[in-house]
Amino acid sequence: PNIGLINSLSVYAKCNNFGFLETPYRKVVDGRVTDEVEYLSAIEEVGTVIAQADSAMDKDGNLTEEFVSVRHQGDFVRIPPEKVTHMDVSAQQVVSVAASLIPFLEHDDANRALMGSNMQRQAVPTLIADKPLVGTGMEANVAHDSGVCVIAQRGGRIEFVDASRVVIRVNEDEMIAGGAGVDIYNLIKYTRSNQNTCINQKVLVNLGDKVGRGDVLADGPSTDGGELALGQNMRVAFMTWNGYNYEDSILLSERVLQEDRLTSIHIQELSCVARDTKLGAEEITADIPNVGEAALSKLDESGIVYIGAEVTAGDILVGKVTPKGETQLTPEEKLLRAIFGEKAADVKDSSLRVPSGTKGTVIDVQVFTRDGLEKDERAQAIEKAQLDAYRKDLKEEFKIFEEAARERVIRLLNGQESNGGGTTKRGDKLSEDVLSGLELVDLLEIQPVDEAIAERLTQIQVFLKEKSFEIDEKFAEKKRKLSTGDELTTGVLKVVKVYLAVKRRIQPGDKMAGRHGNKGVVSNILPVEDMPHDANGVPVDIVLNPLGVPSRMNVGQILETHLGMAAKGLGDQIDKMMKEQRTVLELRDFLDKIYNKVGGEQEDLDSLTDEEILKLSGNLRAGVPLATPVFDGAEEGQIKELLQLAGLSSTGQTVLYDGRTGERFDRPVTVGYMYMLKLNHLVDDKMHARSTGSYSLVTQQPLGGKAQF
Repeated sequence: PNIGLINSLSVYAKCNNFGFLETPYRKVVDGRVTDEVEYLSAIEEVGTVIAQADSAMDKDGNLTEEFVSVRHQGDFVRIPPEKVTHMDVSAQQVVSVAASLIPFLEHDDANRALMGSNMQRQAVPTLIADKPLVGTGMEANVAHDSGVCVIAQRGGRIEFVDASRVVIRVNEDEMIAGGAGVDIYNLIKYTRSNQNTCINQKVLVNLGDKVGRGDVLADGPSTDGGELALGQNMRVAFMTWNGYNYEDSILLSERVLQEDRLTSIHIQELSCVARDTKLGAEEITADIPNVGEAALSKLDESGIVYIGAEVTAGDILVGKVTPKGETQLTPEEKLLRAIFGEKAADVKDSSLRVPSGTKGTVIDVQVFTRDGLEKDERAQAIEKAQLDAYRKDLKEEFKIFEEAARERVIRLLNGQESNGGGTTKRGDKLSEDVLSGLELVDLLEIQPVDEAIAERLTQIQVFLKEKSFEIDEKFAEKKRKLSTGDELTTGVLKVVKVYLAVKRRIQPGDKMAGRHGNKGVVSNILPVEDMPHDANGVPVDIVLNPLGVPSRMNVGQILETHLGMAAKGLGDQIDKMMKEQRTVLELRDFLDKIYNKVGGEQEDLDSLTDEEILKLSGNLRAGVPLATPVFDGAEEGQIKELLQLAGLSSTGQTVLYDGRTGERFDRPVTVGYMYMLKLNHLVDDKMHARSTGSYSLVTQQPLGGKAQF
C-alpha cells in the first residue's frame, strides 16, 4: 500500500547524461562571485566550499563578511571568503516545486509544510480560477511547464480565435522555407481527467494580438492568466464562533456559495457492456419490458440517452435486455403466448442507470461496436457527426493556409515586372491594387521576370499541393478508422460510454485547506448577514480557529493573511483612485511607492506609457499580487509598510462586529486574505448508507465500504 513517500526534484535540479542529478552553482573566484554557472552532481560536490545564496556582497560581487556561512564536506561551517569556491544560485534551490509554491515556507514547521505541499496536489479545479494575491513568483513557471496551458511554438499575429481553436500567422523571421507560416492550436474542451475532474482550456488572446514564442495562448484547468491558480483568495478571520470551528472545522459564508467560488465540475464516465451470453446476445434497445413511457423519455430509438439530458439517480441511460433461461410456464401463460405470439417475457431488463446520489447532465456519448457487427443508428449518427466536424476542421485549416499563401504571393509580386501568364501581359508592372483583385489560382499563374521570385512561387504552389494531398489523406485515414469496428475483448459485442457532468458546490463535510498544512472540514454555511463584519460592514468569507496555529507551528499562514490584507488594501486604494478619476501622474506615483519604495525588486515604471499605466492599474484593482519567494521573502517591516501604504492598521488586526447582534467583539481580530483550496475529498463521494447489498461469500456478512457496494 501507499505510504506517502514521494521523491521530487528540487527547483533548478536536472538529470545529466549519466543519470545523476545535478544542481547549478555560481563560481566564486578569490572571494568574488562571478556570473558563471556550473552544474555539480553530489560526487563532484565533494571538496567544494559552497556559500548560501543570501550571503552579503557589494555591488561588484565581492563577499563582504569576514566569515561566510558555508556548506563543506556535508557540514555547516564559517570560513573566510577567499576559500569559498561556489555559491547557491537561489535561496529556493533546496526545496521541491510543490514546496516552492508555499509563501513564508521558512516560518512553517516541516511536518506542516509537507502536508501543505502534498495537499496542493489534491486541489480540485474550481469553476472560476483565481490566482493567489500572495504567491512565491514560481506560479507562472509551474503553470507554463505543467503542460495544461497552450503555449505558442512560434511568435506571430493572432489571425483567428474562437472557443475551440487559435490560429497564428507566424512572423517572417521564424518561418521555414516553403512552409505555411500558419500555426493552428486546437483546445481541449470539457474532458474527463483521471480524477474525474474537468479539463477545459480557455482562450486568453484576442484577434490581432501579437504574441511571442513561449507565450501562453490559453489557460488550462487551475490556471489563471498563465499562472497556477489552485484555489481562491478568501477573506479570513481568526476567531472562535460558537463552536463551529472546534477541532479545525471551518465556518463558511453563504456568499462563497452564491458567487460559485468553490464550485467544481466533475465528469463521471459510466459504461454499459452488451455481451454474448450462453442463452443468446444481450441487446441495447429502447424496447425494455415492464418499463413505463416516462422512464424512456430521455432515450432515442437506439435506446441510448440524448446529449444534454438532465438525469437524476435511477434514470435509464442505456436500455439493455438480457435473455433469460426458459422458465416453466403455467397453462394460462401458454395460452396467452399461443394467442399473442409473445416472446418479450424471455428477456430481463439489465439497463445502465444513474447510480444513487448522482445527478448531472449528459455531455457526451461514445458507442463502440465489435468489428463485423452492423452499427446501430446512434453509432452511425455519432460517426457522421465526428466526420463532418473533422472535414469542417480540415477545410478551415486549408482555407487558412490558402489565405496565408495568397498574402505571401501578393507581397512577393508587388512591384515586380510580369513575363505574361495568368491575366497579365508581358512587361506589365504589378501593383498591389491589381494583385489583390485576383484569385490565388490566377496569382500563381503569373510569371515574374525575377527568377528568384518565380522559384519562390513554385515552392508555394508545391507546398499547397502537398498540403491538399495531406489533408485528403488525413480525412481518408479518419474515415477508415471510424468505419472499421473497434477491437473489444472476447464476448463483448458493444460498449456504450456515457459522460455525466456534475456540478458540485461546497457543502458541510467537504475538506478544505490552506497552503501551510492548515486543513479542516466545512462545518456550517452561514447567511452573509450573520457573519462577523468590520466597521465598514464588509463581512468575512471564512472563520478559522486561532487555536489551530500555535501548536501546529505553521505561522506562515498568519503572515500570508497579513500580506494578503495589504495586497487587497492596495488594490482597493487603486480602485478608489480610478473611480475618483485621479490623474495618471498620481497613479504613477502611487504605483512607484508600492513597487520601488518598500524594497524587493525595482520595477522601471517610467518606461511605461500613460495608457499602459492605466491598463496596469485596471489589472490591479482586485488586489496587487505580491511574490514572497522561499527563504527570500517579505520581512515584517515590509509587511507593516505595505499595510500602512494601504491605509490599514500596521498590526494587521481589525475590530469586528457580530453579524447577528451588531455588538462589537471584545478584542481586535486578525483579518486578511488567505489562499484556500478545495480538496478532492468531497462528502458526496464518501457518504454511504445501505439497507441490503453485497455479502461476503464465506461468512455471508455484509461487505463494508462504498467501493464494494
